[in-house]
Amino acid sequence: MIAATKKVALISGANKGIGLETARQLGKLDITVLLGARDLARGEAAAEELKKEGVDARAVKLDVLDAADVKAAVAYVEKEFGVLDILVNNAGMSTEGLGYNSTLTVTDENLRKTFDTNFFAVISVTNAFLPLLRKSGAGRIVNVSSILGSLTFHATPGSPIYEAKIFAYDASKSALNAYTIHLAYSLKDTKIKVNSAHPGWVKTDMGTDAAPMELVDGAKTEVMLATLGEDGPTGGYFHMGEALPW
Repeated sequence: MIAATKKVALISGANKGIGLETARQLGKLDITVLLGARDLARGEAAAEELKKEGVDARAVKLDVLDAADVKAAVAYVEKEFGVLDILVNNAGMSTEGLGYNSTLTVTDENLRKTFDTNFFAVISVTNAFLPLLRKSGAGRIVNVSSILGSLTFHATPGSPIYEAKIFAYDASKSALNAYTIHLAYSLKDTKIKVNSAHPGWVKTDMGTDAAPMELVDGAKTEVMLATLGEDGPTGGYFHMGEALPW
């Protein structure tokens, strides 16, 4: 085991998009970043890209739906560092298109598939890494949610998302927000802080080129929550430093 002289962060789904940009920004804060990726070759290519920018980046094979991958990733972090300071649960997916109401059309298969990745896997991964996070002097867990998980906004005519009823995705992020609240309460007597992040509508494979935000801005909320000071919030739901309604 290498004696950890600086913080260590693991980001799931980090070989591209918001996950990769989050790793880049954390790495430039002198944090060792571990890029979780289903495809190790793509993860390694992304890590090499960051290394060229002076970031201490390493790829870790991590399919969040694969229990063996999760177990192996925990073993790797424990062996190499003995501690995990930051966990960013960034991996996510949607089986539905943007901009229409899928409530009456979503299939059971797609509903379960979405929840498996966006909700159940987050719990499994977090539980697996909690022993290492507890060893940190300032553990931080960031659950990458979405404004589309806001029940308040969905129920409020005229809100920014009132017309966007992408049911499986929205419901999975609402459930993830509930997990954030419950986990933060469960860890309230520790130094670990747990928060949900809404990156914004960002130009990614999922967000499409129609999105108004660039990647560099899309990662800012996750980075802010990953690097909170001791007096920072826990059990919250944020975008660019502003609290969102549950």
